Amino acid sequence: MKAFKAYDIRGVYNEEFNKDDVYKIGYFLPELLKADNILVGRDVRVSSDEIFEYLCRGIIDSGANVYNMGISTTPMVYYITAKHKFAASVQITASHNSAEYNGMKISRYGALPVGFDTGLKDLLKMIQTNDIVIAKHRGKIIDYKVKGEYVEFLKSYVQDYSNLKMVIDCSNGMAGLLIKKLLSTKPVYLFDNLDGTFPNHDPNPLVEENLYYLKKTVKEKEADIGIIFDGDADRVMFIDEKGNFISPDLIIAFMAHYFLEKERGKVLQDIRTSKAVKQYIEKLGGEVCTWRVGRAYATPKLKEIKGVYGGELAGHYYFRDFYYSDSGIMAALIVLNLLSRFKKEGKTMSELISGINKYANSGEINFKIEKKQEAMEALKDYFITEEEPLEIIDFDGYRLEFENWWFNVRPSNTEPYLRLLVEADNEDILASKIKDIKVILKR
Repeated sequence: MKAFKAYDIRGVYNEEFNKDDVYKIGYFLPELLKADNILVGRDVRVSSDEIFEYLCRGIIDSGANVYNMGISTTPMVYYITAKHKFAASVQITASHNSAEYNGMKISRYGALPVGFDTGLKDLLKMIQTNDIVIAKHRGKIIDYKVKGEYVEFLKSYVQDYSNLKMVIDCSNGMAGLLIKKLLSTKPVYLFDNLDGTFPNHDPNPLVEENLYYLKKTVKEKEADIGIIFDGDADRVMFIDEKGNFISPDLIIAFMAHYFLEKERGKVLQDIRTSKAVKQYIEKLGGEVCTWRVGRAYATPKLKEIKGVYGGELAGHYYFRDFYYSDSGIMAALIVLNLLSRFKKEGKTMSELISGINKYANSGEINFKIEKKQEAMEALKDYFITEEEPLEIIDFDGYRLEFENWWFNVRPSNTEPYLRLLVEADNEDILASKIKDIKVILKR
């Protein structure tokens, strides 16, 4: 089944998986995670109700109970999973993918993610080989209304934003379920109605064209900041007052003012993160740990290192006080708290970010290559021969650091792509190194 991916189950519904597959996932999930009760939430995609129906049928036929949260953000499911001590949960969503996609994000006790290497591979095998025998005592569906409790938790992070003008793009996704309960009607909202067809733009804030309305409105309204959420509200990204996109890794450094001024601790970043982030965090007394991309790796790693918080280039931000999970809305509130404080000192968002961002950065570049491992080895071997690396990180592809530049090359888990990111002390070095890399990859 093509929908089983590294971090979750996801694909074009009725092409890469269907309701029969969903039923089997529901049936075998209680056995996989040793769960008698499974918490289930869902987004508003057109196919989510059908997936919910067949997932519940499978869970009930196995003898387990479904605790139905109804329409939910993904972080809301994480929070209730951990706080209410569920052994398993499922959020039905395809996150930032377009409307024809759907999927399931599965968590175990403590809201720890279930990825391909930590359970999904075993679940796939069970679906393919094991028989279904309907339990003598079937389970039941229990309505579980916990939205109010979750909103109260988020309200503990809300401060006075009366000095800020903000524009918020909910992407017609799940952030619209909660955001006005936290920020009232004062901000300018874009696409805050829940609509799983995503009629205005795809719910992926990393795609430039999806930022058009937010950038335009920020400049028209002379706002201090623009905020955009993805489809299930586990990711968030920011636009400064000039309408410029802020690379999400730089927000990791910015958040250090919120967390590390209270206590010094460890911060997690992914392998693609700008060198500027580590340097900035260390100035504020933090210790940075670099790790693999994806929640399936980030959440357990942050817990293992007893970190305070962490983040990824893709706009995920993880918090110790959120059960080591990611929350787009919580991250947005923290950024707003800091911006409100700094605005009183006369500082703008662009000025604050320029104080962090010191390097020329390519952003992520994709190359369509079938022989991904051979291509990565060719890059590593060439540059090790050309100049002595200061550091080689060899998980999640390679990150090679040199005196005045570094690069990360990593394979896509699901497509024939190599993903490349290059950073250098200036634009001339950056352009030169990208040119060299393209020559090698062309072979």
